Amino acid sequence: MSAVMDYVCIDLETTGLSPKTDRIIEVGAARVRQGRVTDTYQRLIDPRMQLEERIEELTGISNSDLKGQPALEEILPELEVFLGEDILVGHRIGFDYSFLKRAFVNGKKEFEKQGIDTLKLARALVTDCESKRLESLCRYFSINHQAHRALGDVLATVDLYQKLAEDYWQEERKEIFLPRQLIYRVKKESPITRAQLERLQRVLEKHQVKPSVEIASLTRNEASRYLDQLYAVYGR
Repeated sequence: MSAVMDYVCIDLETTGLSPKTDRIIEVGAARVRQGRVTDTYQRLIDPRMQLEERIEELTGISNSDLKGQPALEEILPELEVFLGEDILVGHRIGFDYSFLKRAFVNGKKEFEKQGIDTLKLARALVTDCESKRLESLCRYFSINHQAHRALGDVLATVDLYQKLAEDYWQEERKEIFLPRQLIYRVKKESPITRAQLERLQRVLEKHQVKPSVEIASLTRNEASRYLDQLYAVYGR
């Protein structure tokens, strides 16, 4: 027995850290067979909202880059095919899984996966590297890394996982390398209602507010939160 060598490594760039309120702007993935990358997948996604300046600076992705790109729901079928039934590998894979699970559930698709987290592996195994951020581990192991772009992070994570498996896998600690069921509980969200859409349009027009998000892309819960925020600032 040895460490898992067939898997898909995945990474996302997003508008923020919360899968409930933030959105995916880039997907990168690599299919790995016998420890070697055999295919890659990369897509920019129009989140239908304005990126904050800090996200543009962090990722190098601008609002103009995303203009005209497909919406997330448009690329889900091809992403589903690429991921197949594979085990997922990622650095802090639970973060990426939470965004993906929400997207697939809202698209009326099941998304149950097992995964291996290179962050958890590094925390357990690499005791003499203080920071376990992907950038720091890549420097420690002399791995080439294009940081904060999805496919660049994916390819670096593949090299990191392979290095960890090569240097640290032993039969007596094989449990550390076993894939685990990824868990993120989410219910399908309903789209914004016509009444909410009309109410939002009236409030925005009344107070001459230019929204930072395409309001038609909001879910019912997001629309309620947005209305509450507007009422808190401008009153009813």
